[in-house]
Amino acid sequence: MPLLQCDCTERLQSKLDYLRGELNDSVVFKNIYRYAFDFARDKDQRSLDMDTAKSMLALLLETTWPLFPVFHQFLEQSKYKGMNKDQWYNVLEFSRTINTDLSNYDEDGAWPVLLDEFVEWQKSWSAS
Repeated sequence: MPLLQCDCTERLQSKLDYLRGELNDSVVFKNIYRYAFDFARDKDQRSLDMDTAKSMLALLLETTWPLFPVFHQFLEQSKYKGMNKDQWYNVLEFSRTINTDLSNYDEDGAWPVLLDEFVEWQKSWSAS
């Protein structure tokens, strides 16, 4: 609040448009996204439980990543019970760099298995 020069909720409300605009800055957004992992996880756990991960991903990526609904559906049916920090960080990178048709996805790239499985699942799902 002091950084935003806000001493009451009315002043904070007046800064909401500014704060929303900050999310359009890719560096600021990446910092917020990374912060969200530690903020949302149970402090005695090294990973996010999957329900929390899905909720946080929806909050952060639902409106900006066209593949988010499909990725969310993949997570719903997957065997994964949680998401570790490496997976979390790589989901953002994947959402920013991989085309929605997955045409630039490199199977030999250094993506976590979770994302390899998502691509395989999506390709088989869209082929049927």
